[in-house]
Amino acid sequence: MKGKKNVWTIVGGGNGGQSLAGHLGLMGYEARLYDIMEETVDIINRQGGVFLTEGIVEGFGKVAFATTDIAKAVKGADIVAVVAPALAHATIARNLSGVLEDGQIVFIHPGATGGALEFAKIFRDNGCTADVAISEAMSLIYACRSPKKGTASIKGIKKSLMVAAFPANRTDEIVAKINDAFPQMYAGRNVLQTSLENLNSVMHPGPTILNTANIESQRSWKYYYDGITPSIGTFVEELDKERQAVGKALGLELKSIVEWYDVLYGAKGGNLTEICRSNPAYAEIEGQKQMETRYILEDIPMGLVPMKELGDLLGVKTDRMAMIIKLGGYLLDRKFEDTGRTLAKLGLEGMSREEIIRYVETGKKQ
Repeated sequence: MKGKKNVWTIVGGGNGGQSLAGHLGLMGYEARLYDIMEETVDIINRQGGVFLTEGIVEGFGKVAFATTDIAKAVKGADIVAVVAPALAHATIARNLSGVLEDGQIVFIHPGATGGALEFAKIFRDNGCTADVAISEAMSLIYACRSPKKGTASIKGIKKSLMVAAFPANRTDEIVAKINDAFPQMYAGRNVLQTSLENLNSVMHPGPTILNTANIESQRSWKYYYDGITPSIGTFVEELDKERQAVGKALGLELKSIVEWYDVLYGAKGGNLTEICRSNPAYAEIEGQKQMETRYILEDIPMGLVPMKELGDLLGVKTDRMAMIIKLGGYLLDRKFEDTGRTLAKLGLEGMSREEIIRYVETGKKQ
């Protein structure tokens, strides 16, 4: 007989968080939602859940409760899924440090680049004593939007999604628990692999910066259909090769962005432009109207910066990454190299290639 279903706490009430809470509720899981926005919490509590509309999953997903009290949200949960911008991860990790319980899984969904490592360092620095397993997904399982609070629209669900734990020797047990709800999630080698397969850092900052004229024109445009032109697509594929080279230096054979689109969405084409335009999950995604966007503010410091730092450590050239980091900083007057996920913030400062690999596999630095 199948055992009791896991209790999920979703930390974050944005697009992904509401989609996950609603979807889990629709599948019959107990889902709780934590968010800092009282309005979001009030609406979900008043409704009793999240309406899923205008997507591939439709219905009403019951939510046990929504709250602005993180301790209440976490108490008794089996899986604590952090579905929030990576820019908020450090704050969330600090807030979780004192309320986690033995045996819980912290599932960073997605982890961007280095999410699990950053959480582990913050838990350690803040004296978290709970015996928890930390894990991350390489991407969000959904292509989704929340048109209004209490409502989510899931436009697409990935056919497969890589997950890894820190340390890697706990990955199989974590994936087995998550598979109860999401059988398409599978084990990666370690969190270096899930982190370096962060496709947002490839697909978001460069094209956004190269579409500055579209963004500031204030006209309507489609991010993937209009924004990934042939020249921009070629640039992205070349930047993607730098990501793969960093992985290879760490003993990882990373898939190319083109290969991933086939795996995740079954999208095919002769080049990246054709692939993006053939992906129905992307058909309705609008382009930005301002440069102050997560595609730069998050995906550069939480994606490209740690990738480039690893490349520098390993002697891998990352010229395109460096250019996008600099250009994004110049356009938005930011110091992404200082504010991003540096090796120090990931607990990897001063470590050699061999020491880093041993650390992610075993959790031990010595």
